[in-house]
Amino acid sequence: MKLIIREAKIIDSKSPFHNQKVDVKINSGIIEKIGSKIPNENGFEEIKFDNLHLSQGWFDSSVSFGEPGFEDRETISNGLNVAAKSGFTAVALQPNSYPIIDNQSQINFVKNKARGAATELYPIGAFTKQSEGKDMAELFDMKNAGAVAFGDYNKNIDNTNLLKIGLQYVQNFDSLIIAFSQEATIKGNGVVNEGIVSTRLGLKGIPNLAEELQISRNLFLLEYTGGKMHIPTISTAKSVELIRNAKAKGLNVTCSVAVHHLVLTDDKLEGFDTRYKVSPPLRTNEDRKALIAGVNDNTIDMITSDHNPIDIEHKKMEFDGAKNGTIGLESAFGALTNEIALEKIIDKLTAGKSHFGIESSSIKEGEKANITLFNPNENWTFGKENILSKSKNSAFLGIQMKGKVYGIYNQGKLVLS
Repeated sequence: MKLIIREAKIIDSKSPFHNQKVDVKINSGIIEKIGSKIPNENGFEEIKFDNLHLSQGWFDSSVSFGEPGFEDRETISNGLNVAAKSGFTAVALQPNSYPIIDNQSQINFVKNKARGAATELYPIGAFTKQSEGKDMAELFDMKNAGAVAFGDYNKNIDNTNLLKIGLQYVQNFDSLIIAFSQEATIKGNGVVNEGIVSTRLGLKGIPNLAEELQISRNLFLLEYTGGKMHIPTISTAKSVELIRNAKAKGLNVTCSVAVHHLVLTDDKLEGFDTRYKVSPPLRTNEDRKALIAGVNDNTIDMITSDHNPIDIEHKKMEFDGAKNGTIGLESAFGALTNEIALEKIIDKLTAGKSHFGIESSSIKEGEKANITLFNPNENWTFGKENILSKSKNSAFLGIQMKGKVYGIYNQGKLVLS
């Protein structure tokens, strides 16, 4: 595809054109020329949008699509289309399908399903067989097939020795263990954050301690074994502090936070709306502010939508019985700009690639064109008409948004929203 993007402001600290308004000429997937008023001499397609900004393509470190097995929730094809129209040129797919992605053939299956899409799919292999926490899965085989990391989605690895062995084992092929942290016996039957709101509503609470105790254990293991660990979707102020201290000690640990934990609090639970039932649970405003501070001081390495489509039969029901999860790709950028500075958002939506061993491309001449197109200033309200996913379980309905995505260019393809 031959394309000229007109009058776009570049937001890319690694580009010589950072914060400059320029034209970008793309030929066969490569950035051929960047400059002012580039002439169109060979019939290139041209696009121009209001207040257009360009950045490196965004990466989401945690999405669930359902397929195989839960295609009624989401398919890989539609999920990648949703990601593209939401500004993401790459996503890491969680293994929580049916069957669980715990072997080489399942890695190959999802990669084949994603072939030809503008948004690239990077599978996460399950750490244990069937994500049951008992026996280690075929990690090396999955790595060779294309898995970028290993973890059991939203499941704590209760067997401490198994996690220790896993951290030691994956060092042989330079891979990454994802350690979701929530101590099961302290969590118990809890369904929301333990606090004033849970007490008032009569819902069983999950104390911050359930997360913090397990993060402490996991960091002790990492200190003992070496290697690399990623702690996903942290949700408490103490968790930020624990990881900040671990990084100061030199441990090779990264972490992410979900958009909904940066924007929403457990006050949303007042109407018993299961769209706000997520794992880990929405916390207090004090925790939310600490998470934002962790993003701003780079304790938190990346922001994820933690996109998790759930069908209506498992979501619109009694609160205790409803499944955890919210979709989040479509609303991620617009929700974040209300809370965090633009350049920091772009940093946290792109930095995750390097931690997952994924190559990134700056906006420079001669580089692969892997870019996101957006307007950071448009104000709008997120409604049902903005949901592109097959499932509709969004915690952001009715939320005021600032900033809209125009689309992406990647893999030689332009996808506009």
